Amino acid sequence: MSDFLRIERDGAVVIATMNRPETRNALSDDDVAGAFVGFCEDVNADLSVRAVILTGAGPAFSSGGNLKTLRDTVGSGLGEPVKSRHAYRDGIQRIPLALYNLEVPTIAAVNGPAHGAGNDLACMCDIRIAGERAVFAESFVKLGLTAGDGGAWLLPRAVGMSRACEMSFTGEPIDARQALAWGLVSKIAKDDELMPAALDLARRIAVNSGPALRMTKRLLREGQHTRLDTLLELSAAFQALSHHTTEHETALGNALQRLTR
Repeated sequence: MSDFLRIERDGAVVIATMNRPETRNALSDDDVAGAFVGFCEDVNADLSVRAVILTGAGPAFSSGGNLKTLRDTVGSGLGEPVKSRHAYRDGIQRIPLALYNLEVPTIAAVNGPAHGAGNDLACMCDIRIAGERAVFAESFVKLGLTAGDGGAWLLPRAVGMSRACEMSFTGEPIDARQALAWGLVSKIAKDDELMPAALDLARRIAVNSGPALRMTKRLLREGQHTRLDTLLELSAAFQALSHHTTEHETALGNALQRLTR
């Protein structure tokens, strides 16, 4: 079993910490994709989980790819382009698919530099909070590369096409304040207050109905690419399911009691 992710529990909140500070939590080691896939499967199967926080151990959130590993396991060291293609599909590309299909809300607590695939990893989360020393860079062009992990799909959805193009074409970093101004993050916290801020937000999410949270996230996902009439059909189906949950009955009863006081 991989030790890349350190898992902790706070009530209905799960905290996943990338725990390879010696590599600045690089994502290109062989076991990393499997660690994310297994973690997401475990969370989806545990209906008591209502929110996830993802952060990094040490001074970095994630440096993206380990340069030597990139060369030897997915790059020119493999000798044939077709092998590189399969290495990406069987490796790092499993991470965005796993996080996209993670059913509960996710918060990236970006505690330091998030470069390349590390920046895209933050974009794979639903909400991003930055510490003051956080730095974001879509830095692939600086290495003569493109984003092989879905960054061209993820980043425009976070900051809009024009700013995604600027980040992708220059490869230059932006600091936490610029990330806030561009909408890449929703909040900046002092470095020593980052995890308390992320936990506070996660707990505010987790007090709500688990089924409603999972279905709401699915609707938001589907709303990014489907037609309105199709989304309305799915919304009606999910709302019908919601009406018959214990959580709805309890919340409705409490609301009606407050009205009669």
